[in-house]
Amino acid sequence: MTNRFRRAVQAQDFLITAEVMPPKGGNPIRMVEMAKILKGRVHAVNITDGSRAVLRMSSLAASVLLLQEGIEPICQMACRDRNAIGLQADLMGASALGIRNILALTGDPVKAGDHKTAKAVFDLESVRLLQTIGKLNQGLDFNARSLPDEPTDLFAGAAVDPQLKSWSGLQRRFERKLAAGAQFFQSQLIVDFERLDKFMTQIASGTNKPILAGIFLLKSAKNADFINRCVPGVEIPQTIIDRLAAAENPLQEGMEIAAEQVRMAKQLCQGVHMMAVKREDLIPQILDMADITPIDPVWS
Repeated sequence: MTNRFRRAVQAQDFLITAEVMPPKGGNPIRMVEMAKILKGRVHAVNITDGSRAVLRMSSLAASVLLLQEGIEPICQMACRDRNAIGLQADLMGASALGIRNILALTGDPVKAGDHKTAKAVFDLESVRLLQTIGKLNQGLDFNARSLPDEPTDLFAGAAVDPQLKSWSGLQRRFERKLAAGAQFFQSQLIVDFERLDKFMTQIASGTNKPILAGIFLLKSAKNADFINRCVPGVEIPQTIIDRLAAAENPLQEGMEIAAEQVRMAKQLCQGVHMMAVKREDLIPQILDMADITPIDPVWS
């Protein structure tokens, strides 16, 4: 399989990705079924790596399972759980297995998750992980020693949070990731589209690297309140919470809100990254509501 996502980036297509969580256990059936529903609607499917420091199946193993079904993965790789040796080993393994897309992440703190006594590693963080991927693609390891068995072929991206309170911090972090070799950026959940517009015009303009706005399906006012309490850096506006609370069908209202946000994002940036935790099956309907036509259904 050639790298469909990379080709779409290079062609400057409007990019659509979606996030699917690996299973918490040994049975991947639900994950695979959710990913299959997204075929023909997204360019690639993100597989999370211990998101919120909660135990789940290896993102690398889950990505292989999707690849076997003809679904192109973006394998998230976080620095929290592995040292430089382990990260490089997994990156080389990913390349050998045909997994080309990597989202380089620092990783959420252990204390946020379900194994609070686990030891955090953080031998690297996202910028140095991007630099390491660049070296591996050049046939060098972290220590700049030659790899005798050929370089990797990885297409690396990074996360970005346009809603970060510190504007200078946002710009500095973005520029460092850009310099480290990030080829695409997927954003955190976006609710402030004026801020996204400012980020696109004042920081991301002229970089020629696509920014995919994070669109999150809110299922109810209670769900929105939970996000506000538990997801750092995100503040769902009260107007959205009130809409969900007043709706006769909160889930349908959440889909309408997500579709509106997709349409807004399309006017500002080069793609959307869809997140619908446990309801990934609704993403095609949201895209239809936002007038996003299917992409070529043949994954090749």
